[in-house]
Amino acid sequence: MCGRVHLSSDYSEIKIKLKFDLDAPAPNFEADWNKPSTAPMLVAIRSVDGKRTPKMMRWGLLLHWAKEEKIAYSTFNARAEEFTAKPAFRDAWKRGQRCLVVTDGFYEWKKLDPKGKGKQPYAISMKGDAQMAMAGLWAKWKSPGGKEIQSRTILTYIPNNVLGELHNRMPVILAQGDWPKMAGRRTSDGR
Repeated sequence: MCGRVHLSSDYSEIKIKLKFDLDAPAPNFEADWNKPSTAPMLVAIRSVDGKRTPKMMRWGLLLHWAKEEKIAYSTFNARAEEFTAKPAFRDAWKRGQRCLVVTDGFYEWKKLDPKGKGKQPYAISMKGDAQMAMAGLWAKWKSPGGKEIQSRTILTYIPNNVLGELHNRMPVILAQGDWPKMAGRRTSDGR
């Protein structure tokens, strides 16, 4: 579920819409109409001083206790009904490492036959092509070699009636009034 997204909006428009800290450096990203899991993506987090900050983070949560990066292939999405109890996600939640995953939309593939061999892709976006912000969690990970990587996951939930025809899950898409709740506080330890 939600393994591909697109983001082609101009950063200056995103910065205004998401009310990023004016002093935060602009992240380096290019428009991409087919971004896969494990690719770097634009997210919004709260800095220690409480300002909303843009970051580029790898898609697929790398857990602080993970021994290698390949765990990210199984942590690119987290079920909203159970993430607070799952060891892979609850630490990020408890630390307040919540984020907004910034996209223009995502793709879903509808199975055309019972075996799932034939599939039809659908591009999903907000009405009027408004910015889409998905609920997410983020973490910092240090490889055994000392390389630090910031990563994130998307929270998913049971689909609404429209998306239920395509897939059994959908991302948690937040209304603009709920954005402050997810780009939550960041702990002083920086994790």
